Amino acid sequence: MSIMKPSKSEKGRFIILCFFFIISLCIYASINEARFDGLLRFTRGCDAANNSSSSSSSESLTAVSASSSSDGGDDIRILIGILTLPDQYLKRHFLRLVYGIQSVEGAKIDVRFVFCNLTKEDQKTLVALEIMRHDDIIILNCPENMNKGKTLTYFSSLPELFNDTDRPYPPYHYVMKADDDTYLRLPNLVESLKPLPREDLYYGYVIPCRSMDPFVHYMSGMGYLVSWDIAEWIRESDIPRKHFEGPEDKVFGEWMREGRRGKNRFNGKWSMYNYPEPPTTCTHELWPDTIAVHLLKNQEKWIKTLKYFNVTDSMKPSKLYHIP
Repeated sequence: MSIMKPSKSEKGRFIILCFFFIISLCIYASINEARFDGLLRFTRGCDAANNSSSSSSSESLTAVSASSSSDGGDDIRILIGILTLPDQYLKRHFLRLVYGIQSVEGAKIDVRFVFCNLTKEDQKTLVALEIMRHDDIIILNCPENMNKGKTLTYFSSLPELFNDTDRPYPPYHYVMKADDDTYLRLPNLVESLKPLPREDLYYGYVIPCRSMDPFVHYMSGMGYLVSWDIAEWIRESDIPRKHFEGPEDKVFGEWMREGRRGKNRFNGKWSMYNYPEPPTTCTHELWPDTIAVHLLKNQEKWIKTLKYFNVTDSMKPSKLYHIP
C-alpha cells in the first residue's frame, strides 16, 4: 500500500489553517477571560452587598427597614421600646415574628425589648442567648418595677445609649414606649407621622377614653411616642426626678405639663384603641386604618387580630408546606 505525500501547496495551506486556528483560540480565550473577570467582579459586588446586608441584619434583626442614606436623609427613624419582663421569653419570640414580617418604605424602625436588671441565674443564660441571636434587648440599670421609675429610666437612658458624637443628627426622630400586649401596624404608624413635626412632639392615645384633648390629659401606655429632643430633656431635667412614682403614663403627662414640653401634641384616637371584647368606652371594632390594638392578653385575641389584617396572605407558595 503506497502512501501519497502532500504537495508543497497542501503543506502551505495546512500551516496557514493551523495558524488561523491558533489565533482564533487565543481570541476566544481572551474574550471569555474578560467575561469571566466581569462576572467575577459582579459576583464580588453582590457578595459585598449581601455581606453588608447580613451584617446590618445581625446588628438589628428587628429593624424593619433600613435607610440607604448615610446622613439620615428624610427617612423617619423610630425606636420602639416594648417594656416587658425578663421571663417573658415566649412573648418576645412571638413579637419578633409579628414585627419581623412588617416592612415600611421610607423608614427605619428598630424594635427593642426593655426590662430592668436580671435577678435569676437562668435569666442570665437565656437572655444572653437571646442577645447573641437577636441583639434586640435593652437591660436598664434598675430593679424591675411597675410604677417606681422604670419609664424614667427608659427614656433618660436613651441619649447615653444611642447618641454618637461623630453623628451630626439624632439617632432617631422619635422614640416610643409600648406595651407587650399591643399590636402596632408599622406602615400606618409611619404614614401618620410623616406630616408631623420632628421636635417637641407628644403622640398617642389620650386618656381618659372620652377625652380628645391631648393638651388637657395624657397618653395611654398602650404606646406613646415623643421626639428625640424630649428624651434628651428627660435625661437633663430635674422635673422627672422630683416626681417619678405613681401611674407612670399619667406621671409622664405631668412632666410634659410642668416642663411645658410637647407643644406639638397629636391624638391617635381612634386609630389606636383597645381590643373590642369586652366592649367598653375605650373600644370599637377592628378596622383597616388601625395603628395600634391594645389589650391582646391571650393568644385567641392575637390570632383574631392578625387574621383580620390578613398578615399571612403574603406567604409565598412552596412545595414544602400546605396551609389551607
